[in-house]
Amino acid sequence: MKKTIRSHLSPSASARAVRPLAPVLACCGFLALFAGCANEPESHVLSAPPPPTPTRAVMTTTTTTTPVAVLTPAVVAGNPAYVTTTTPVVSTVVVTEAPPALQQEIVLAQPSTNHVWLAGYWSWRDSRYVWMPGRWELPPSSGSVWVTPRWEQQGNAYKFTEGYWK
Repeated sequence: MKKTIRSHLSPSASARAVRPLAPVLACCGFLALFAGCANEPESHVLSAPPPPTPTRAVMTTTTTTTPVAVLTPAVVAGNPAYVTTTTPVVSTVVVTEAPPALQQEIVLAQPSTNHVWLAGYWSWRDSRYVWMPGRWELPPSSGSVWVTPRWEQQGNAYKFTEGYWK
């Protein structure tokens, strides 16, 4: 069985009953629409721009000192004479990037009492630092002394002087 529900009001009467509620319904809809936006502040995600790509402003200058002959007075076989000596050839490098800290090394057993330990150091090769490990070496002559390679800061640059036997 089919039931039909009938309104007591005529169509024109129901329209008249809703008409005073129209502004109220419109305001409620408006408030519902913008209620979420009005309660929270605008959200903006800000981030710093990415850092620039690091540039390695490294300037290197290599200078080589050529051997210089020096006459040194001496006595040879009881007669005064002059002995010609030369200064060693020393290479110098200047770099604008600080060298890394020295590495710890394990010193192996001394091969003989004549061998001298030459400690490892950082060298500059192919536009980068390269570790040169320490080693045992025989001096070129008795009484020779090893002058250790070294980095010295000079303003914003670092000067490297190769090691040599003196």
